[in-house]
Amino acid sequence: MYFPYFISYIALGFLITIPVFLWALKSGQFKDQQRARFLPLEDDDHAPAVRLSRVRRLEIAALLFLVVSGLGASASVVIFALMSAAQ
Repeated sequence: MYFPYFISYIALGFLITIPVFLWALKSGQFKDQQRARFLPLEDDDHAPAVRLSRVRRLEIAALLFLVVSGLGASASVVIFALMSAAQ
């Protein structure tokens, strides 16, 4: 009975996940795998302040939009399922 809603929910998750994964590949998030194990050992207390470029701010805004839309989709599916079950 609820299968179409959950299938659409999973499809929406894939539609959001695939562009984010491709963005991570394109921006080089997975390039230096060997460095990741040394990150907790680095002392980065005196790092200079980083100023975000316009592109980075747009990327952050897009990711926040995806998070909010995903949470909204989750909430709407749960509310719709509860309302359908109550009738």
